[in-house]
Amino acid sequence: KLNVTLLETTVHRKCLCCRWTQERTFEIEVILIRLKVKKLYFCHGLYTGVSGRRKIMCLMNFFYIYLFQALLDTQNLLRAQITNFTFNLGFSGKFYHTGTEEEDEGDDLLLGSVDEFWWFPHMWSHMQPHLFHNESSLVEQMILNKKFALEHGIPTDMGYAVAPHHSGVYPVHVQLYEAWKKVWNIKITSTEEYPHLKPARYRRGFIHKNIMVLPRQTCGLFTHTIFYKEYPGGPKELDKSIQGGELFFTVVLNPMSIFMTHLSNYGNDRLGLYTFVNLANFVQSWTNLKLQTLPPVQLAHKYFELFPEQKDPLWQNPCDDKRHRDIWSKEKTCDRLPKFLVIGPQKTGTTALYLFLIMHPSIISNSPSPKTFEEVQFFNRNNYHRGIDWYMDFFPVPSNVSTDFLFEKSANYFHSEEAPKRAAFLIPKAKIITILIDPSDRAYSWYQHQRSHEDLAALKFSFYQVITAGPRAPSELRALQKRCLVPGWYATHIERWLTYFPTSQLLIIDGQQLRTDPATVMDEVQKFLGVSPHYNYSEALTFDSHKGFWCQLLEEGKTKCLGKSKGRKYPPMDSECRAFLSSYYRDHNVELSKLLHKLGQPLPSWLRQELQKVR
Repeated sequence: KLNVTLLETTVHRKCLCCRWTQERTFEIEVILIRLKVKKLYFCHGLYTGVSGRRKIMCLMNFFYIYLFQALLDTQNLLRAQITNFTFNLGFSGKFYHTGTEEEDEGDDLLLGSVDEFWWFPHMWSHMQPHLFHNESSLVEQMILNKKFALEHGIPTDMGYAVAPHHSGVYPVHVQLYEAWKKVWNIKITSTEEYPHLKPARYRRGFIHKNIMVLPRQTCGLFTHTIFYKEYPGGPKELDKSIQGGELFFTVVLNPMSIFMTHLSNYGNDRLGLYTFVNLANFVQSWTNLKLQTLPPVQLAHKYFELFPEQKDPLWQNPCDDKRHRDIWSKEKTCDRLPKFLVIGPQKTGTTALYLFLIMHPSIISNSPSPKTFEEVQFFNRNNYHRGIDWYMDFFPVPSNVSTDFLFEKSANYFHSEEAPKRAAFLIPKAKIITILIDPSDRAYSWYQHQRSHEDLAALKFSFYQVITAGPRAPSELRALQKRCLVPGWYATHIERWLTYFPTSQLLIIDGQQLRTDPATVMDEVQKFLGVSPHYNYSEALTFDSHKGFWCQLLEEGKTKCLGKSKGRKYPPMDSECRAFLSSYYRDHNVELSKLLHKLGQPLPSWLRQELQKVR
């Protein structure tokens, strides 16, 4: 790998003058693979293995031996410009000694000089990991490669690996990450695919399963770019890229750049060596950059020191990008993602809405969670780091993708700072439903909910003490206060969701109307979702005077109602608390009314009443 560290420097090219204070890293990797086929295959890094057959046999004599010597010579040459520059060689042991006599001799030369290079494991047979549908099969392949490494004295503790064609790295194939950890204790890998190949400037890193994934860059060399005079666009295009063009600025503008090349770039006209030797020369001649090498794990830690905000991934739908779809398991389907979310907030009637929704023959909810019951709580909690495979396992494969509507209800999504962005990246076309009641009533209901669950702070402190607690109050009291009050900042939270979703995908339900006239509300919901057939809730719901809310009407006059924990009776809020909360939420309610006017949505009855107090 070739690593470049950029210290406090000035970059000069014609009229360009920039001050740089961040480190820059530049890497080249080499993979040792011989493929017994008639064509070259793409592989991460640099190929030092090639087809067993060649059209021009006179060029084959001792080619592999010369390539080995060229690697050593180039490594020594670059070390004069790049402190501790070292090629990082990847290996697939299945192809050892499967070529011509000269190629096999080249294998032995490399293995006789193990200490000259860094090494990392590739797949044993160059198979794409996403084609393995169980972890044990991947583990078996990796164990074969590890045995090969141990037999030939290849270091196995560098903590770095790559997968053929970026397969399994992103989109994530969980089995690959688990197998890497078990067999190799991998700590770092890299890919061009996160979040997408293009535009390159948006590539980022992330951490998953404690494996650091770094962004990889392209350098304009591919399997077909093997002759200088036949370079696409002519030789001047390659030289322009090196001498102040795209490749040069890739190094300058990216804190760390990892490049991949191919064996064909190191045979023939050896464009790989030509490109990077001349790039290093140009960087040294035209900038004050100091270039140096870091081992892979140190490199990754340095990257996330510079970009800690990139540690958390942002999952996307693999089917929205053809390249992602091509390296995603064919046993998986993107159809198991929800078409809409009920986001809360808590204590506004979301469970009642959930019950009404699943009555519809075309609307299907997630299966229950053993910990959070009907709520998956994926986008707002650490469950998100489990990945989309974990999330989709909660949903069935729809029998009809067009007419079936998968959904989930997680009431904590509403006020979550992370949920809107995460949801927008994974399900950008999903529709969003929220329910609003008087925020004062919502706060009081949450307090009583916590008391019923024997929350120590709720049992110890009165509601007035909770809502009026100051900054020096005990931490458990302030935590309860936050859960009572903050979700009621309705305008703030809705605007956050509207940052990532268009207004046409948001439905705001009047929680009071849902409680008193659910059939009308459900007609509005069906129209908003575009679901069919139309379901007649007027005939499907009945009011239970004993429980005090609407229930599903079953056959023979039986009913299905919310559980005992719903509709719980507790003392009414006292006037002192009501007055405090009315004042506390006054500005928030005014902002909500402005937002609803802007969105062209009617004001809920409770909001109109609160605004009367402002006047």
